[in-house]
Amino acid sequence: MSDDNHTLPYPAADSEHPTLVIPGGKGDGGAVEAPPRRKRKRWPWVLLVVVVVLAALVVAAELVARSVLPGIVRGIVIDQLDLPADQELEVEAEGILLPQLIGGTLDTLHLSTDSVTLEGITGAVDVTATGVPLRGGELNGASGTIRIDESQFTTLLEGTDLPIETVTLDSPNATVAGSVTVLGIAIPVSLTVTPGVAEGDLELTPVGISIGGLEVDADQVGSSLGSLGASLTETQRVCIADQLPAGITLTGLEIDGSEAVIDVDVDGAITTDQSLLDKGVCPRN
Repeated sequence: MSDDNHTLPYPAADSEHPTLVIPGGKGDGGAVEAPPRRKRKRWPWVLLVVVVVLAALVVAAELVARSVLPGIVRGIVIDQLDLPADQELEVEAEGILLPQLIGGTLDTLHLSTDSVTLEGITGAVDVTATGVPLRGGELNGASGTIRIDESQFTTLLEGTDLPIETVTLDSPNATVAGSVTVLGIAIPVSLTVTPGVAEGDLELTPVGISIGGLEVDADQVGSSLGSLGASLTETQRVCIADQLPAGITLTGLEIDGSEAVIDVDVDGAITTDQSLLDKGVCPRN
């Protein structure tokens, strides 16, 4: 090796170039220490878990209430109205139930059935009650509809002076057919009326009449049948309060296809006054 490239010696340590020592390093005789970790706050996670658990409990309680309440209400209604134990009755409460149950009052309760018999009248019933007390007391109010077929509508008209043997419903009218006796001869009569309600009574407004199968006008009926004919052509009022619970009042009626749809209003005291569940009374009675 040529002497032109001499190896220079490593500079000796001196005061001008001191050796640096890393604290805690090997040169200091100790291990390297990691910086201390910051402790995480756990309370937000705990709070979140509590909220989730409470929400799950509320949902579960709501589901339980919705599954249990209909059966309870159904049992009370069947007992109060003395209905058969196997009576079909759909019960549905609106809104969130838990606050209502805690407060002791249901905001809105919907009851419906395809067939029920009340005081001898059978039909489909759909009723909505508001302010339903769970610990006893009167309802704020209730209203609904009763749908009846031709045979049941015939029963309602039994108290009229009309010659009724059959009733045919064909929206928007009803046609009653029967016979009247004139000079000992039975004459077939068919009267078409538009049903309605006036002051809680059925109201029948004649819109057409036939005698012996022939269409005639009101004047002809009056002249041929006398006072009987005149009564057939007049609007008739029929009280049916004695065929319904006293706590139920008719507010409207219309013919829908082959059914009569009766609108009713229910006295809120019907839940506390037993007499309102009994048959009503017509003035003439």
